[in-house]
Amino acid sequence: MMKRRQFIGKSGLAGLGLASMGSLSFTDHRMQDAIIGHGSHRYKVDVNWGKLNDKEFPVKDCHEMVQDAKGRIILLTNHTKNNILIYDRSGKLLDSWGTEYPGGHGLTLHDENGTEYLYICDNNRHEVIKTTLDGKVIQVLPFPEESGKYQKKEEYVPTETAIASNGDIYVADGYGAQYITHYDAKGNIKNIFGGRGEEDHLFNNAHGICIDDRDPNNPALLITARQQNKLKRFSLDGEHLGTIDLPGAYICRPVIHNKHVYLATIWSGDGSEGTGFVSILDADNKLISAPGGSTPTYVNGNLEHMHQTLKIFRHPHDVCIDDDENIYVAQWNSWNTYPIKLTRV
Repeated sequence: MMKRRQFIGKSGLAGLGLASMGSLSFTDHRMQDAIIGHGSHRYKVDVNWGKLNDKEFPVKDCHEMVQDAKGRIILLTNHTKNNILIYDRSGKLLDSWGTEYPGGHGLTLHDENGTEYLYICDNNRHEVIKTTLDGKVIQVLPFPEESGKYQKKEEYVPTETAIASNGDIYVADGYGAQYITHYDAKGNIKNIFGGRGEEDHLFNNAHGICIDDRDPNNPALLITARQQNKLKRFSLDGEHLGTIDLPGAYICRPVIHNKHVYLATIWSGDGSEGTGFVSILDADNKLISAPGGSTPTYVNGNLEHMHQTLKIFRHPHDVCIDDDENIYVAQWNSWNTYPIKLTRV
């Protein structure tokens, strides 16, 4: 497998993908099959993977994607004709449901004693909704009034959840007051931390959150501070442990697969519109590949400022990684386009 990847990485196809694509527009069909990425993590682009009949199965913003135990790819969109679209890995539509999530934004999957559930963050409803994989509502977490941090629900705009192994729920209020609310599995508040600010323990756009279980003896939280171009580590009790600087990368939710961290990067450079790419960090939280972006370069241990180099993506909002380490990219505000697949080579 590695020999094949090394060969393709050095081949003319990879060179074509990286060198001749810079002037192409977001919708240019010539992007199909281009090879992008860096080092050991290069990918072939499939812009047609998730395309459907947009009259029958429309999307608005394709916000987030997860994969269930059956290998199905589940997409959340804020189009209320079909908030959830369920694909197989070939891009064939298997099912759709959902008409009640006008602000559908965050989508987290959690296996609870062999049964999988979805957690949907709805910006418009100011709620987190737990459902079965076919849409039955199991639990609703309203705005955390009892925390004392919010006077009205409009101040609370949850963007993402993370679920710990014991069932505890962490909700990132990325578009509201920037607090992280920690619940037990029944929805009782155990802790609240963070808030708006530029300091290490505070957030400017706490957009995404996940459980970092790469060290099973020391699980932690990874939380994005998107406007700060930072990924922050916290203990499960809310203590700040460290900060990963990703200058020029406006990162969304962290997604862990094996020992790597994958992040949709919605904007880059100076944060201009239409400048997204994908960021991939190694086990040491160093940026090693940026499909669609500039080559990651460290000088004296510090990452050089990142920017988009190829117009393959407009506004990547989330990534989903399958068992073969292919990446599915969902995009916000990208002309109602369906997800793009990056096949690892």
